Amino acid sequence: MTHALLTVDDLWKFERVGSLSLAPDGAQAVCSVNRFSMEENTAQASLWLLSTFGGAARQLTSCGEKDGQPAWSPTGEQIAFVAKREQQGKKDETPQLYLIAPDGGEARRVSHFAPGIEAFKWFPDGQRIAFIAWVWPELRGAKAQAKKSKEFKDRKASGYATSEAQYRYWDHNLPMGRVAHLHVLDLASGRITDLFEGTAHELPRTDPNADVFDIAPDGKHIVFALDPQPKKRIDNRKALVELTVRSGKFEALTHGAVDADWDFDAPRYSPDGSTIAMIASHTGLKHTMPGHAALLNRGAGWQLLSEAWDHAVDAPLRWADDASALYFGAEDSGRRNLYRFTIASRTASVKVQGGWVQGFDVAAGVVVSVADSLLHPARVHAAHDAQEPLRLERFNDTLLAGLQLGHCEEVTIKGALGEPVQMWLTYPPGFERKKLAGKILTGKKVTGQKLSAGKTYPLLHSIHGGPHAAAGDTFHYRWNTHAFAAQGYVVACVNYHGSSGFGQAFLDSITHRWGELELQDVEAGTDWLLKQPWADKSRVFAAGGSYGGYMVAWMNGHVKPGRYNAYVCHAGCFDWTAMFSADAFTWFSKELGAWYWDDPAKVQSQSTCTFASAMHTPTLVIHGALDYRVPDQQGLAYYNTLQAKGVDARLLWYPDENHWILKPRNSRLWYGEFFDWLKSHEKVAPAANTKKTHAPQRR
Repeated sequence: MTHALLTVDDLWKFERVGSLSLAPDGAQAVCSVNRFSMEENTAQASLWLLSTFGGAARQLTSCGEKDGQPAWSPTGEQIAFVAKREQQGKKDETPQLYLIAPDGGEARRVSHFAPGIEAFKWFPDGQRIAFIAWVWPELRGAKAQAKKSKEFKDRKASGYATSEAQYRYWDHNLPMGRVAHLHVLDLASGRITDLFEGTAHELPRTDPNADVFDIAPDGKHIVFALDPQPKKRIDNRKALVELTVRSGKFEALTHGAVDADWDFDAPRYSPDGSTIAMIASHTGLKHTMPGHAALLNRGAGWQLLSEAWDHAVDAPLRWADDASALYFGAEDSGRRNLYRFTIASRTASVKVQGGWVQGFDVAAGVVVSVADSLLHPARVHAAHDAQEPLRLERFNDTLLAGLQLGHCEEVTIKGALGEPVQMWLTYPPGFERKKLAGKILTGKKVTGQKLSAGKTYPLLHSIHGGPHAAAGDTFHYRWNTHAFAAQGYVVACVNYHGSSGFGQAFLDSITHRWGELELQDVEAGTDWLLKQPWADKSRVFAAGGSYGGYMVAWMNGHVKPGRYNAYVCHAGCFDWTAMFSADAFTWFSKELGAWYWDDPAKVQSQSTCTFASAMHTPTLVIHGALDYRVPDQQGLAYYNTLQAKGVDARLLWYPDENHWILKPRNSRLWYGEFFDWLKSHEKVAPAANTKKTHAPQRR
């Protein structure tokens, strides 16, 4: 069989599995699947049914634009989901709730709420649904909200007026004058009740989802996280509050001076309702503190569970049926596993091994998970009790079988502070297996060109963002290492100091000294690569996005010209003072160690713009105008600086993209510019590529 090299068009042909939900009896799962059209430059999401005992997947919905967030009813007779559809001659202007029977038929719209539905959960009785919506808090009733929604939509002025500290998030302004409230929808009557109406309560403003609240098994109480501070900020600590649904009484579950130093999130009632599991982070001690699993006994205080386990716990939390354990995801050395945390012994065991577990659900002794790896897109598996996981779908097998992918490998290098640092490698298709020196990931054997004597390959660093994130064992669509390797590059992804999943000390090691240790780690990776017999020392590149973009700009000012042929800086941070225009402006002082007006020298010593005089390496700068996390003036300032200095530079700017490139045609352009830039600079050999050549640190 002839295998083709992976292209950007192939990346957009893959069907991408999203959220999933397990039926109460564990026999079936439902998941959302996203499909894209390069020709139409569009996306469509539909729901699919999967038997946890195997068999062919069955498409459940097909006529919605973005059918998502599926959730089974407590009886298993219906599946609720959020969508924007046209039904009975009416097209949804905002996302609404729909119901569909798992055996098929037409989906039925069950909400008509003008502000729209963000996220939801079923009440245990199956007759009501609690949902989140952004509403005008001073108004009462759905009719008043609908009238205000129409007035706001029809307004002629386009200005955004606010006195809030938190008014935008990632790529969108928060709804002007609105806050996120919890509501109840009665399915029989269609009546909607705002549970927060007439109170000052609201849910967190950073994209509140179904993990910020939970409904007690008896349906009488709801626990939710909220920001108790009068001035809402992205980094404020959250508290937990419980609402008695019938009386409307609110009770603070976390309170007092001690609890005020902790951030509480992702509450989840135990099966009998007596205990609430949650994630607690002691951010009053330090902003980088990890989230730990914790238990709150209603009326009797709370306790940490996982504080002795050096891993950060991710939402959501799920209880075992007998309440003896919690399930959650957590990163571990470049992978994200699903863990079962036994409460009595306070020990964690791997339930699903990553790759990268993207999502999961638990019911009736069955665990269903969706996970990808460096070797393949996301796949869905189910595990019944102690049995081996069973694959439930084959969405991408045919496409993947026709592609020729290179081997992936992880190696350990000696990095900053003399500590071990992980580096992932992806090799071009046809690279000879016996030349590999690290741990090879399991995958199909690739046939192709063998490495001939003296054949060498160009090198490409793909530097991850964060910084407190990781280059993982995951099939990344926007920075796909196989797409890079298909162009002939050996691709390296270094999990530098500051990366998540390697323990708290490693993550916190870069605080107040950004750029220093990370540069040493990336350079150690380059040193390792250049010692390999297959490395082409005259063709060495580095690219990164977000904090990775900051890193390549930092390298341009700290590594002597000639070590790298060229850089690619996507959505990179350039000036930490100007970054005060970002949505997370209050966070940077904690990472950098000062407000820019209190210690401008300290802040600027960690800004790449401070070292512009040393920048001479050609750079492709990419940015989106809708990027509010790293506003596009950062990329434009970097590009303009290089132009003013006479440094070879090129700009790719998108008026309709955010921190990521999410449209198929824009992605095709991104990869095209990326590859053209690297190829155009392969002809100019670096002058001094055999040793580290750091410029001095100025602090």
